[in-house]
Amino acid sequence: MGKSAYIFPGQGSQAVGMGKALADAFAPARAVFAEVDAALGQKLSHLMFEGPEAELTLTANAQPALMATSLAVVRVLEAEAGLDLAKDAAFLAGHSLGEYSALAAAGAFSVADAARLLRIRGDAMQKAVPVGQGAMAAILGLDFGPVVAIATEAARRHHLDGAVCAAANDNGGGQVVISGTKDAVATAMELAKAAGAKRALLLPVSAPFHCALMQPAAEAMAEALAKVAIKPAKVPVVANVLAAAIADPDDIRARLVEQVTGTVRWRESVAWMAEQGVDSFYELGAGKVLAGLVKRIASGAAATSVGTPADVDAFKAARG
Repeated sequence: MGKSAYIFPGQGSQAVGMGKALADAFAPARAVFAEVDAALGQKLSHLMFEGPEAELTLTANAQPALMATSLAVVRVLEAEAGLDLAKDAAFLAGHSLGEYSALAAAGAFSVADAARLLRIRGDAMQKAVPVGQGAMAAILGLDFGPVVAIATEAARRHHLDGAVCAAANDNGGGQVVISGTKDAVATAMELAKAAGAKRALLLPVSAPFHCALMQPAAEAMAEALAKVAIKPAKVPVVANVLAAAIADPDDIRARLVEQVTGTVRWRESVAWMAEQGVDSFYELGAGKVLAGLVKRIASGAAATSVGTPADVDAFKAARG
């Protein structure tokens, strides 16, 4: 028998209306959204369901909103389909902020604590770099190694300006995201095209995540995480910065701090889970981004997205 992994989306998967159909259909989903609203002292659920999009996309809102949608799906599957992650999942993993969703699903911390941590994380990441000074770009059609070399060269060319340029997300399937100071990222995009990249696209993000410019945010998260009770994860969670599983509270704390400035090693994380015998991946929450990436990384694996009442029904039917 193959093993299953449950994975949780990151920023970019948010959309106005996310979670609304689940809340309309299922009481456990409504309970999660109410818990998050109470934890933040804000009607985040209203913003998720009704918009405006510009406000939902703000990092400090998008991060807890995506976690809330993912955990709503978890609670609905537990109630409706008898899902028991401790028995049914070999591993959990999440992309960037999705790691918090995975850890909440694994019982390492409460949904309320996850919401508060992600609000702090979003605010701190936004404040770390003045708007307009940083940038992120997706490089398509080059492997991770060449993009790392290009980012290093771009930073070197702008070193007099104290430039930063790093590979932020190794998403797999020839998709690598770079992050850093605006000019260095622009240079890296040109170098990537010259090196044969199919495309180099600036991303519509408000800050340069997962690079050294985020150090102030990493310090803010170290302080916030030190105050939160973290329990051992009931299911091993594959850490972004390690591309390997962890469960120990001190380990979880350390990796979440490192994650703010470190590379999201998604390609390696999925490949590692596949090597451990995982052949079914379930993406729980908003959108279908991760399922698409999984199919490109672990070609023999099945990848299913569960985010709507129809998806819940299909999941239930598949479990018999």
